[in-house]
Parts: sequence; C-alpha cells; structure tokens
Amino acid sequence: MTSPPPRPSTSPLVSRKPVSGSSPSPSPSQGRNPVSLRLYKVLGAGFEDEPTKEALRTLSELYGATTANGTRATLVNGKATKEDHQDDFDSDDGDSEEDTSEERKLSLGPFLSDEVVAPTGAAAHARKNLKRDIDVKLAGSSRKFLSALGGVDQKLDALQEHITTMRAQCDQAHSQLQTTNDACKSLLDQAGNLRQERDTVASQQSILNLFLARFTLTSEEVTALTSRDVPPGKRFFAAMDKAVKIREDCRVLMSVDGPTKAGLDIMTATSSNLEQAYDKIFRYLTSEFQTLGRGNRDRERSVDPDANLEASPTLKEAVRRLRDRPELLSDALAVLSQTRQSTLLATFLDALTRGGPSGLPRPIELHAHDPLRYIGDMLAWLHQAIAAEREFMESLFGLGREGAGRMIGSVRKFEKGRMGEAEEWVGDMVDKNVGKLSGPLKLRVQQTVRSQESPILANKIANLLKFYELTVRRTIGEEAALSEALREMSDVSNKVFFDALEAQGRALLRVILDLNDAALAPPAPVQDHMQALRDILSMYDSSRLDDSSAPEAEEPVGNGAAESSADYGVERVLDVMIDPALEVCLTAAEEKKRIRPTWDGPVFVLNCLTYLQDVLEPYAFASTKRESLNAMIETRVNQLAEEHYQDLLKDTGLNVIVAAIESKPAGEPLSHVDTAQPHELSAVLQKFSTWLSGLEVMHSPRLARLAVQRLHSQIHQTALARLARTYQSICEEVRKPENRYEAASTLLGGQRPFGQIHLLRQIFGLGDEDM
Repeated sequence: MTSPPPRPSTSPLVSRKPVSGSSPSPSPSQGRNPVSLRLYKVLGAGFEDEPTKEALRTLSELYGATTANGTRATLVNGKATKEDHQDDFDSDDGDSEEDTSEERKLSLGPFLSDEVVAPTGAAAHARKNLKRDIDVKLAGSSRKFLSALGGVDQKLDALQEHITTMRAQCDQAHSQLQTTNDACKSLLDQAGNLRQERDTVASQQSILNLFLARFTLTSEEVTALTSRDVPPGKRFFAAMDKAVKIREDCRVLMSVDGPTKAGLDIMTATSSNLEQAYDKIFRYLTSEFQTLGRGNRDRERSVDPDANLEASPTLKEAVRRLRDRPELLSDALAVLSQTRQSTLLATFLDALTRGGPSGLPRPIELHAHDPLRYIGDMLAWLHQAIAAEREFMESLFGLGREGAGRMIGSVRKFEKGRMGEAEEWVGDMVDKNVGKLSGPLKLRVQQTVRSQESPILANKIANLLKFYELTVRRTIGEEAALSEALREMSDVSNKVFFDALEAQGRALLRVILDLNDAALAPPAPVQDHMQALRDILSMYDSSRLDDSSAPEAEEPVGNGAAESSADYGVERVLDVMIDPALEVCLTAAEEKKRIRPTWDGPVFVLNCLTYLQDVLEPYAFASTKRESLNAMIETRVNQLAEEHYQDLLKDTGLNVIVAAIESKPAGEPLSHVDTAQPHELSAVLQKFSTWLSGLEVMHSPRLARLAVQRLHSQIHQTALARLARTYQSICEEVRKPENRYEAASTLLGGQRPFGQIHLLRQIFGLGDEDM
C-alpha cells in the first residue's frame, strides 16, 4: 500500500479566501510549489461519478468520527448515526493512542452533525491503516460466520441420526408389509373377483334402468294419462308422447328380433294407457265444446258472432291428438256443432231484434223500412259469422292460409279428394255451424224481396244477394246448406226483378202518347224507361268489374253454354227493356203517320233507334243487342235514303225525264216523247240548275231533324250520289243518236252543270268512291 500523500500545511502560500466561479490560474511562483500543485489537483478533481460517491460512502462508514461518549458517527441515508467502534481498533495500540491524544471539533459538512467530535488525524490514520482495517473487518465477519456454521453443523449431525433411525424403522415396516401381503394374497384375489362382479352387475343394472326408462312409463306419467285429477296439459301430452315413442321403438325391436314376451307386455301396457288417454281427451273436449263460445253471453248479451271464440293451445293440441281416433273426434265435434248452432242462432236473433249491450249496435230490424240496408246488414252479419267460424275451426285444427296450402286472396277449392283431411273437417263443421241461420235469414229476405215493385231496387237487392252468394260459395263450398239457401234467395230476387221489368214494360205499352205532338224525339215515357235501363246496366257493369278483379274468375254455370248465367241474365234484361220501347216507338210512328201524313215518321223511328243504341253504347256486354239495333238502323237508313232520293228527283224536276226514259216504247226516240221533247228537257235542266244554286244541295231541312248528324250526312250523300248517276244516265241518253236530239251538246251545255259529271260531283262534294 502506498503511503498517503502529505497532509496539506497551513502555509501562507495558500489563500483561504473562498473561490467563486472558475478556479484561479496559478501564478509562476505557485506553479513551482508542490503543495500548491497538489491542492489545485485535488480541488480540480470531480466527485460526481457514482463509484467515487460509493467509495467515499464506504470510507465514511468505516472511519466515522467518534463522539465524545466513544461512539462513532456514520452517514446512513444522508443522516449522521452514532456507533461504538471501540472493538475495531483494539489491536492497534500505538496508533489509537496517538490518534486519540487530542480531540477537536470537526465540521464534516453534510455527513455529520455539529455534535460529532472527530479525532485528530483520522484521515491520516485511514491512509495509513486502510488495508489492515479492512482485513481486520473481514476477519471479524469470518469469525461470526464460523460461529454460526458450527451451530448448523451440530444440527445436521442430529438430523442424520434421526434419518438413520427412520430408515431402520421403514425397513422393518416394509418387511412386515411384505409378510402381510403374502399372507393376504388369496383375500386380495377374491376381492378383485368380487370387484369385477360388482362392476358387471352395476353395468347390467345401468342397462336395465335405461331400458326401463326407455320402454316403461313412470308412475307419475301413468297417473297423468289415466287419472281424472290431472287435466290435459304439458305433463299429460309429454307422457302421451313418451307412450307413443315407446310403442314405435318396441315395434322396431320386435321387427328385428321377433315378438318377445317383454315386447308384447310393453305393447299391451302402453296400448291400455293410450286408450285411457284418448278417452280422457274426448271427455275434456266434450266438456270444453259444451261451453265454448257461450262465455259471458248471458251476462253481456253480445251480438258479435266471434265474441269469446278463441281456441286455447291445450284445446288445439287435444284436437290434434284425437285426430288419431276419428270416431271419438266426430262425436266431440258433434257436441261442438250443436253448441255453435244454438249459440249462433240465438246471437243472430238478438242482433235482429235486441241489438248489442246498451242498445249498440242497434237491432237490424229497425232498418226494415230500407230493404237494401236491411238485407245488407243481415248478410254482412252472416258473412262475419262465417268468417269467424272458419277462422276458429282452422285455428282449432291447426290450419292457416299457409297450412292449407292456399295463398292469401286465392279461391278455395272444394273438390273431394283434393282437400286434406283437416280441410274437410273444417268445411263440414263450418257448414253445420252456420246451417241453421239459413231459416230465419231466408224467411226475412224473401218477404222483403217479394214486397218490392221497383225494378231498380229489386236489381240492387238481386246484385247484393248474388255477391254474397258468390262470396259464401267460395268460403264454405257450393254444396253447403247456406250456399243453397242463398242461391234460392238469389233466384227469387231475380224472378222478382224480371217480373218488375216485365210489369214496367207492360205499363210502357199501355202508355197513351200524344199523337198531335209534332216532335221527332223519343217520347218522354220511353226516355224514363231507358233511364231505368241505364241504372240497371251501370250496376251490372260495376258487378262485372268486381268479379273480374277476383283472384280467380267464376266458372260459368249452365248446361255447357258458352256464356255464363250472368251474361244470360243481362241479355234477358235487354230483351225485356228494349223490346217494349221499340214496340212503342214503331206503333207511335204508324199512328202518327195515319193521323198526320205530313209528319216525318222515318226520322222519328231513326231518332228512337239511335237513342236506344246510345243507351247501350258504353257497355261491351250489350254487343248482341246493339248489333240487332244496328241492323234495324241500317235498314231504316236505306229506306230513308231511297225516300230522300225520290224527293230530290221531284225537287230538281229530273223525275219527269227519268219517267220518260223508263216508259218510252222500244225503238221510239226519246225526243219524240212528250215529256222529253227538247223544250221540255231544257226547262227541266234549267230547274235543275236553279236547284243546284240553292242551300238544299248541302243541307236537307228534313234530314236536319235527325238526332245523329252522321246519319244526316250519310243519307244525304247517298241520295246525291244516286242523283249524280241519274243525271249522268240522262246525259248519256240525250247524246245517243237514236234519240234524235239536235245539238245535244248545246242543249246540255246551256245550264249547269253543262253536261259535265265531274263538275256535278264537285258541286255535290262527292269523291270517286261515292260514285
């Protein structure tokens, strides 16, 4: 170990003034002083690194200043502590005496407090005896370790003795166990065999328990199926499902291994339980059906047909289960049918006579003075009842529109063999439930219908009945009792309607017209008669639109006829209404013509025919009658055109020449005929030329009284075309040499149209096609 550096002296060469800022640079005299150099080196060294700090901290702990009471002050976590270190320097006799000869106060900065007394020369002692002090410190610590390890060694020796004793005892116990094992080997083998037998028995018991759980009913399940104290519900239906499953599984096993006593016993037991369960369901349904729909009727007097009509899930499930026993289900549904028949009949009669609770809704018979509303309210109530019954029965049998395989709005098909079993049950039940309503309904409807005299009202009632007949037929089928009753009521209403029409026709024929009336329009009674026909055809047209908007068109009813019964009905209506009107018009024309020869009968008849045609024009279904009227109009137009042509011949004077041409003897010249001599012909041509300058060429006063301008133009143009052809034939006859007219061209060219046919066509406004 190197000797410590000499202690700095208190030479006056070193300034004691505090140094601020950077260290002063040494003077030349100071640079040559070793003490000064050493001092500046120490002052310029840095002590901020962690190893230096750790070394200083260790030295501070080792050589802490001793206090006045002999303890040593050390720095622990930045605070001064006092310790007794007298033992550390017991071996340093000379040095300790030298170092502790005098004491003084030392200011150690942040390491020790002001109360610490540092021995004189502590730093010098540390520099001189550092290695020795460290070795002494290490030796003391080693002695402490040796002392502690000595105690541990003694404990380990005691532990070894205990382990040796334990091993000897274990060897002894092992030998005894081996001896016991050899002695009990037979018992262990027997115990192993018994254990295997126990496992086999447990496995067989588990299989038997599973078999019994699979193929037998528990006492609770048997009680649920057979006891009257347990009503049908989830517990009952679960036990029933298990019994059915047991039977199915048993049949499968017996089909593979053949009949066995256990299988037959299981089938017998489950069959007995199931029969009792079906009887229990039958009794439950019978009890429920006897009260279903009655509910609070006696207390509330409800006239709503679907009041308290709802099938509970248990009731639906019971019906579904009982479908496996059709005879029991039929008996139960017979009870339901009787209950619903009496309930619906009583409810219908209450709706007719008593109304709902507190008088709302009001009784239907209060509107008996309004036949259409009265019948409509009854049929609406009936339709609501049918819809409610069908919805209830479909719900009861678990059917819906999707379940029945029918789309929303589509027409039901009531064909045997094409409907499912449940659908047949529903249709039959709805027919029976509402069948008794046909009696009171039929009586009231027929009384109301037979009392009607107005054909319009009778037709409205007939259309209303026809609509509901079609609706009910599509809901419950054509063979249902109520459908038959509605068909009979519809037939009666149609008969009353046609009777009223025929009576109105007969009344029209008995009407006495004013024969002195010079008007050419249809008579007022005929117009009133046709107005009634318009109303009837309008109602029929609206009913056809309703039928055509149905999802499926109604098939024709009849003996293979191409037209439906409805079309046949409207044809009959047209015959009954049009024929009397035609007869009145034709008779009036003949009578007026006989009394007043100057009265224009053909124009009057054409006006009546076109009026009737206009009434039928908007309706496509009246095409047959309209075509017959068109044929009559065409005939009358041709007749009037012939009359008009004859009138034009007279007006123009050409009739004289035409008569001469037609009556002249064969071989005689036309110019020798008295009425066709040149001067007579010239006078006729002059009169014709004068007529061509008048207004009658373009407009006929007689034809102006036609109600249809088209006929006026048609008749006038036809007559003018014939007149032009007549003039042409006259010109041809005059130009013939055998007729011996001198200067024929001059004779014809003296007056308009100067013997030129094309000019006459231009005056008449005729085209080539009119000729």
